[in-house]
Formats: sequence, C-alpha cells, structure tokens
Amino acid sequence: MALQKTDLNDTVNYDPNKLLDTLIEKLQLKNDAALSRKLEVAPPVISKIRHRRLPVGASLLVRMHEVSELGIRELRDLMGDRRGKHRISPTQFKPKG
Repeated sequence: MALQKTDLNDTVNYDPNKLLDTLIEKLQLKNDAALSRKLEVAPPVISKIRHRRLPVGASLLVRMHEVSELGIRELRDLMGDRRGKHRISPTQFKPKG
C-alpha cells in the first residue's frame, strides 16, 4: 500500500516504540509479552506494532488508556500522532461486490 504525499507528512514522526516502552515502564512490566497479556492481545500484535506493520487501532488505544490511566491524547502524543482529526475513508464501509 503506497502512502499518499499528505499521509507521509503525518507519519514522519510516528514511532510506536516510545508508546510501547512507556507503557511497559508505567505498568512495571518486564517485556512485550507481559504487555500483550496486560492489554489482552496476542503477542504478535505488539511485535507487528513495534515493527510498524500494524497501526495502533482505536480499540487498542482505548485498552491502553484503560490499563494505564493515561489520556488518549497523551498516548497519541507518545507515538508521535499529532493529527487533529481522524477521518475514515468513504470506501471503508462500502460492501464489496
């Protein structure tokens, strides 16, 4: 999937590692596996996020907020997400066919 020029500007500072490392430290966990258990996600999810193959989705962001008590804005800032608004593509919810 190719990034559009405007998308590239939004992702230049994106670094999910800072977010994951901060959560591990705040929750006093040993590693990514312990974080995955705390967040109730499969360990490969954390690995894929750390290696930028999977974005931090809204439901995971909410779960991070619930377990860490950090605000959503603070969590987004930690990973370098400075966008003011999130927009859903108009084609995302159209039926295939």
